[in-house]
Amino acid sequence: MTNGMDERISNPTGGRKRLLRIGAGAAGLVLVAALAAVVLGGPARSARIDRDAVTIATVEHGVFRDFTTLQGKIAARDTIYLDAQEGGQVQKILVEAGDRVVTGQPLVELRNSELELEVLSQEGRLVESITQLQAYGKELEQNRAENERALARIDYDVLRLSRQVERRERLFAQGYVPREHVDQLRDELNYNSKLRPLQAQTNRRQETLRLAQLPHIATELASLQESLRITRAKLGDLIVKAPVAGRLTAIDLKVGQNRNRGDRLAEITLNTGFKIVAEVDQFYLNRVQVGQFAEAPVQGRARKLIVRRVYPQVRNGTFTVDLDFAGDAPNDLSAGEAVFGKLSLGRDHKATVLKAGPYLQGSNGSWVFVLNRAGTRAERRTVALGRRNADVVEVKSGLKPGEQVLVSSYDGYEKMDRLNVNR
Repeated sequence: MTNGMDERISNPTGGRKRLLRIGAGAAGLVLVAALAAVVLGGPARSARIDRDAVTIATVEHGVFRDFTTLQGKIAARDTIYLDAQEGGQVQKILVEAGDRVVTGQPLVELRNSELELEVLSQEGRLVESITQLQAYGKELEQNRAENERALARIDYDVLRLSRQVERRERLFAQGYVPREHVDQLRDELNYNSKLRPLQAQTNRRQETLRLAQLPHIATELASLQESLRITRAKLGDLIVKAPVAGRLTAIDLKVGQNRNRGDRLAEITLNTGFKIVAEVDQFYLNRVQVGQFAEAPVQGRARKLIVRRVYPQVRNGTFTVDLDFAGDAPNDLSAGEAVFGKLSLGRDHKATVLKAGPYLQGSNGSWVFVLNRAGTRAERRTVALGRRNADVVEVKSGLKPGEQVLVSSYDGYEKMDRLNVNR
């Protein structure tokens, strides 16, 4: 048999083994890639930004001044609000805003015809009731006097008849008068003697009733008199008077206007000085306490202030504090003047600091974007930030002095791991 007749026969079993080895290698690569994705967190999410569109600050080692800013205004320490006790039409305005007023000074005159008629009608009914009670009291007194007169009359008749009987008895004994005259006088004497205890008993009963009724009459009269005073005072309420002395800081009225009961008419600032009402960021709510000091320029001069009251209610991201002047308050202050100052929260101390900025809201101070040395890329980094003021924030860990950080807004980049910076 020649070589030309030989034919090479392929081994199918060997081909299948090669395919299995290739498949196993590919699966291993996939598994390695999967493990790498799990360990490394998957591909970094990135975005591209322009350097001119962001703000960059350098981490520094310096002094952290523990304060927060105050945005407030001058306000009167004590203010009295004048509301309409009775509604009516404005007839006269006797003062203007800014005027000094004294206690009891008339400020505004109102007119209410319906109220006037109502007062007159009610006053008439009250006067009638008072008159009836007074008449009843007089009637009781007249009855008492009449009863005493009746008893006195009986006593007089008993005494008079006793004397007459005694005289007539002697005359009868001498034969000058008939027996009939003596018997008639004796009968009258007996009648009055029996009538006296009845009259005395009647007087005692009526006097007991009268004495029991007198306190009720007096109480009712006092109540009616007070109602009459209040009724008449309603007309007096149409003349609005200053309840205290001070300065009229607000009055918004015009002649001819109709105002209802309870409407605000004016404000009076008492002569008790001024305070500063300021708004503070809610971030510092747990760190602001009564007695802390602040400083603010007022009338061109730095003034020391002290926290007098903290209002814990948070509105629109801020809470309110009242501050007093630590020394003598400036003269001629006007309510409503704007005041901008600093509230001290603690002592100054050395620390690593970073400029404060909008990034604090986006990251809540838990991470930042840190630039590389070339300034071409900003990597997301977890940090720990501490106290902050209006200018800087204290760095606890995660950053070193000299590193540069994006301190502008992180809006839209919250899920990014890297920001590529275009120069």
